[in-house]
Amino acid sequence: MWNRIKSGISDIVKSRTFIAIIMFCVLSAVLLQRVFYLQIVKGQNYTDKYELQIQKTKEVEGTRGNIYDRNGVLLAYNELAYSVTIQDNGDYDKKSEKNKALNQIVTKVINIVESNGDSVINDFGIILDANSEYSFVAESDTQRLRFIADVYGKKTIDELSDKQKSQSAADIMHYLCTDKTYGYGINEKKLDKTMILKLVNVRYAMSLNSYQKYISTTIASDVSDQTVADIMENSDSLQGVNIEEESLRRYTDSKCFANVIGYTGQISTDEYDALSKEDQEIYSKTDTVGKSGLEKVLDSTLRGKKGEVKLYVNNVGKVLDTVQSTEPKAGNDVYLSLDANLQKAAYNILEQELAGILLSKIQNTLDFDRNSVSDGSDVMIPIGDVYNALIANDVVNMTHFSENDAKSTEQEVYNTFSGYKEQVLASLSSTLADPNAAAYKDDSKEMQAYLSYIVTDILTNNTSILNSSVIDKNDETYKAWKTDETINVYTFLNYAVSQNWIDTSKLQNYTSNGGKYSDSSETFQAIISYLNEHLKSDNSFDKLIYKYMIKAGSITGRELCMILYEQNILNYDESQYNALASGATTAYDFMRGKIQTLEITPGQLGLEPCTGSFVMTDTSTGQVLACVSYPGYDNNRLANNMDSTYYNQLVTASSRPFYNNATQEKTAPGSTYKPLSAIAGLTEGVISTDSRLPCHGIYEKIEPNPKCWIYPNAHGSLDVSGAIENSCNSFFYEVGYRLSLKDNGINSISQDNNQGDATNAYYSSELGLQKLSKYAQMFGLGTTSGMEIPEANPQISDDSSVPSAIGQGTNNYTTSQLARYVTTIANKGTLFDLTLLNKTTDVKGNVIEESQPKIDNTLSDISASTWDAVHEGMRNVVLVSHSNTFSDINRSGFQLSGKTGTAQQSKTHPDHALFIGFAPSDSPEVAFATRIANGYSSTYAAEVARDVMKYYYQLTPENELITGTASSIGSNASNEG
Repeated sequence: MWNRIKSGISDIVKSRTFIAIIMFCVLSAVLLQRVFYLQIVKGQNYTDKYELQIQKTKEVEGTRGNIYDRNGVLLAYNELAYSVTIQDNGDYDKKSEKNKALNQIVTKVINIVESNGDSVINDFGIILDANSEYSFVAESDTQRLRFIADVYGKKTIDELSDKQKSQSAADIMHYLCTDKTYGYGINEKKLDKTMILKLVNVRYAMSLNSYQKYISTTIASDVSDQTVADIMENSDSLQGVNIEEESLRRYTDSKCFANVIGYTGQISTDEYDALSKEDQEIYSKTDTVGKSGLEKVLDSTLRGKKGEVKLYVNNVGKVLDTVQSTEPKAGNDVYLSLDANLQKAAYNILEQELAGILLSKIQNTLDFDRNSVSDGSDVMIPIGDVYNALIANDVVNMTHFSENDAKSTEQEVYNTFSGYKEQVLASLSSTLADPNAAAYKDDSKEMQAYLSYIVTDILTNNTSILNSSVIDKNDETYKAWKTDETINVYTFLNYAVSQNWIDTSKLQNYTSNGGKYSDSSETFQAIISYLNEHLKSDNSFDKLIYKYMIKAGSITGRELCMILYEQNILNYDESQYNALASGATTAYDFMRGKIQTLEITPGQLGLEPCTGSFVMTDTSTGQVLACVSYPGYDNNRLANNMDSTYYNQLVTASSRPFYNNATQEKTAPGSTYKPLSAIAGLTEGVISTDSRLPCHGIYEKIEPNPKCWIYPNAHGSLDVSGAIENSCNSFFYEVGYRLSLKDNGINSISQDNNQGDATNAYYSSELGLQKLSKYAQMFGLGTTSGMEIPEANPQISDDSSVPSAIGQGTNNYTTSQLARYVTTIANKGTLFDLTLLNKTTDVKGNVIEESQPKIDNTLSDISASTWDAVHEGMRNVVLVSHSNTFSDINRSGFQLSGKTGTAQQSKTHPDHALFIGFAPSDSPEVAFATRIANGYSSTYAAEVARDVMKYYYQLTPENELITGTASSIGSNASNEG
């Protein structure tokens, strides 16, 4: 037995299997030992040093092309600057741990940046308003809902729930601060709103890059060297924070060009979704694009081509290495047709003229009743309106009056205001709850203003608590409140509740059961409770109170003028400050002085007039040499990372700096339309160049009888050139009337009397409108001008041919459209599409495309004698009828032609002032149109055009024209139509 065992063992040992087993055991032992060493002995060490490299590709935008004027003056360019950036490259076990770490880092960066006078990004869709309340930046409901959809990660607005759609700015902030899944873990009780908003700005921007951590998020742009040094010094404690060089878009003379050039910014979701599929492959959701103006229109030309960089990142997205793979290509440069120096000169001349008009109309009285005048030209500006504009148009910061660092006069004003506001609130609370309160029409003007603000602005427009879409506008009680003013606010609101005009869901915090089962009395009480709470912190309501306190003299102009120094709006001048304080200088004289020197500008005050426009063209090409809109804005503060607070100020300013007055503001053309009517009458044969038509001061062929502007005087008998020269309304009423005669009516003209007895049976206003419309379209007034930036659509009159012939009716055109029209008159019949472009070049200066004149129409049917008659009349406007305004030009021998125009808005607002023209008269090179909205008299618009021509043709030294002070406006202002 034993031998058999030994024999078996011997056979096994000698076999190959045994050798294999031994080898397997040895190798297994070695492997186990190595695994033990790597995982147990050195495990932590290798874990700490473990780096998984993943290759990623990052797109690099090409440098944006420059924008120049026609002479090579740089208007838009790129500048390298230092930015503070952050990458979310930390490794966290829990969301709360991540939020805590990131918030600490971001807070520290914010403190460093601001301690050196720099600013963190402020391009979030929510800001703090003047009441220190969260407010949406969005101007429309659609924009607001798009922003909310972005916050909730929805592709479309329709994916939002009703609850999400109705969320306020404060609700969105609370969600972003506290939501367990998507929130940023920000303690709303511990931090003030200002810091919370800054944190959310940065964290939200970071979240947009959360799917690609290796992409940096900018915290602050264009920071100082000191900020750079401080960030670098604290880099050990600032995980993911870096200093990077960034290409920032810059604009020169921004206020003069902003409305034409626009600005750049990050592409929005709506903008990206609106792109074609092909373009979406070119653009990405983090791209910088043109947001407005030519930057937007020419984005594909300016933007260049992207390059690529290969990144090697570890498992948490930290960049380990960078390899350039494709170089980006710079965009093309664009040369505009604009003359930069002309543009700036025209802007400054407009501002000086506006200031001069204001000074001529300001009276040393606190109030003025506009309803006391019968004509807009008689409207005056009480100094009380100027003082009030300092608050109403946010020249001074009203909310700072109550801050801890408020100066002495600010504190005095706030104390006076606080006491008066308590009285106002108590009075309102009593009125709202009193069924026996006086009818609205029997209240004081001040109380009416408060009640109108409550019902119209707060309950209807701002909150829709009073739902206008369900109100029956023919309801007798509604008309008694809205039109007849015979009931009080208590009666109206209770009736609105009974008619289910109140959206109770918006009052759920003020009713039981969320407002779902509230009875009428509870709903009404909820409205009162809401108003009592809301009015305590309503900035616009506070402004309304200030307005009436200023009118009453409770808050003085002296105090407000001193605050201009206390808030550093004006450079501190101790002697002037003390003179105001002592009464040695009156507030009236002080404010006039600051308007005179343009230290306080018309654009800042936002009073009428505060806006204007000027467009000038090359008559041989249709190129635009100047396209000015006053007031402008600083597009540098909107480009790159938008300053949302500044954006909101622009949107809400009463002078509407965002609104391009040259291409978007429409008014009636007034008498600038008369040359067109003259051409229509002559070409249609209803008058001839020899025709002399009478002016009796009043025109009696239609009812009601329209008057000539010279009434109760009269022009007498005039030919067509004389009618243009004297801007005779009656002459062109007759032209409009004759264009309206059908059948054989025109043959009966010779038998007609002043009342039109021989021709009335043939009169058809519709026929006259058709003929006037035909010529308006021939001169380009039926379409936009062709300029590459957005432009309002023109409106050819469709109401009453006789007044339409003098530019009234429903005629409405932009300054740019009038410039195109007068360009066609100047060159005798070539209708160009206007253009702002001159040429496009590559980065080496090689011309890629050169702008060519685009002729839309040639008016070959208009005779030479007709053109001569119209040109003669327009020449005599300058040479004869307005010779006082143009005396310097006329003495110089330079020949200028033009036509004045005044367009009435209403009897309680000043008329719009217009002037069109061309030069030189005998061989026109340029044509122009200018408008001053609510500018009182066409004489003032003519003065703007006169001074721009003096500048352009170097008839007067520049320093005599651009003085930096208000213009001395003409005393012979005309009220002609």
